[in-house]
Amino acid sequence: MESIEEQKKFEKEAFLRILPRDIQEKIEEIGNFDNLIEVVLDLGRVPEARFADKTVFLREEPITKKEIDFVVSSVGVFDRDNRAGIERTLHRISAIRNRRGEIVGLTCRVGRAIYGTIDPIKDIIESDKSILILGKPGVGKTTLLREAARVLSIEQNKRVIIVDTSNEIAGDGDIPHPGIGRARRMQVPFGKAQEDVMIEAVENHFPEVIIIDEIGRTEEAKACRTIAERGVRLIGTAHGTSIENLLVNPTLQDLIGGISAVTLGDEEAARRGTQKTTLERKSPPTFQILIEIRERGVFAIYYDLAETVDALLRGFPVNPEIRTAENASISRESMQTNSLVSENKERTVVRVFPYGINTSYLERGIHSTRAPVEVVNDLGRADILLTVRRKLEKDRDALNAANRIGVSVELIEKNSLKSIKEFLRKVKRNYSRGYVLDYGKLEEYVQRVFESGRMVELPPANAEILEEEKQFISKYGLFCEVVGLEPNRRIVIYPTRGKK
Repeated sequence: MESIEEQKKFEKEAFLRILPRDIQEKIEEIGNFDNLIEVVLDLGRVPEARFADKTVFLREEPITKKEIDFVVSSVGVFDRDNRAGIERTLHRISAIRNRRGEIVGLTCRVGRAIYGTIDPIKDIIESDKSILILGKPGVGKTTLLREAARVLSIEQNKRVIIVDTSNEIAGDGDIPHPGIGRARRMQVPFGKAQEDVMIEAVENHFPEVIIIDEIGRTEEAKACRTIAERGVRLIGTAHGTSIENLLVNPTLQDLIGGISAVTLGDEEAARRGTQKTTLERKSPPTFQILIEIRERGVFAIYYDLAETVDALLRGFPVNPEIRTAENASISRESMQTNSLVSENKERTVVRVFPYGINTSYLERGIHSTRAPVEVVNDLGRADILLTVRRKLEKDRDALNAANRIGVSVELIEKNSLKSIKEFLRKVKRNYSRGYVLDYGKLEEYVQRVFESGRMVELPPANAEILEEEKQFISKYGLFCEVVGLEPNRRIVIYPTRGKK
């Protein structure tokens, strides 16, 4: 098997070989082939080489009909989509024709297999879940599929079949590009036959994983559901910038379970705080996990697509996990920005910055409750900013400063020893469980219910935190309930008072 460097050398030579001699020499002279995107040859115009950061005119003389014909003869047959390729490469040559069907322009695009692109989400790719990858054109969806096929077929030893609609994943010709590893490739003769080839792959070749690029038609979405129901894992892509695009796209709604209008009874509508006619998911989604490619190397991950769709239909915010790749290392950032819990796994004490609080009372309270709390006079060193509600209402600067640097804010009703001791006992209780519950943020959720008159959903939490949240909410006389399954059990606060 060829090394990656040998393959890259072969692909470069194969690309240059189809071009006129003087253009080959000029590109070699410029160098920087690794950043070359495409070469444009239009009849009667100066040839261009387009790099990632610039465009270079390759000579002063325009392209002739003879040179166009030379490239066409070097490439071979163009398909009905006016595309051709070079066998065992990912290069793509696209033609522009005149009204008589004659080729008068060529876009010679350099194709590359980029290794390591799935590193930020490799654990998800290697899982047993079906994955839908969403992104706008040009953000690297096809490149990611190619690398996923290689990793699953070689490193995981899975039986992988690629349904290659336009030969973009594995390249043109009968021999697929080595970038797909040991995965097998089934070509699609024309776009509308994709769903038939998908079903054929399952029935005839017994794959464990099927990889599909650009699911875009209702028939293809239905074929995906059929495949999933037969127990075959799917990894596919679709065009779109966010999950909301799927909710309003009738062609692809089946991928996320389909959506229908449901009429609720008066009591149920009042309990939910919604109108009587609402939207609900009809069936389980075809895919379990959704990954949005927001830009190259930036992934937003929704681990439970069913719950995500339900939350969006009910008007709740959803918070994906964000992962990015920088300098070949993985950076993961949780988007649970509304989290009510701060962990204190590595701290021996909880550091409190008193703002408008009697420090003498605070020190006495720490001594009598034996709470693991240290008083600090620098907000930058604090875990919690402690203040009185009335003080915060008059002066929001402290809250804004704490939010900027990620310090939790705790409010007490009175600047009294009793109130301070209650706070310290709560910290001691929470600290023994390894967390500090942010009651300031929890109160903001409650206030949002009062102000909007609509239900509000809290972030997922464990059983102990859920119980503490319920006790806090009950003080305001609001009804709340725990919904969802582990690990996404969470509280919904309704704009109704008292018990159900």
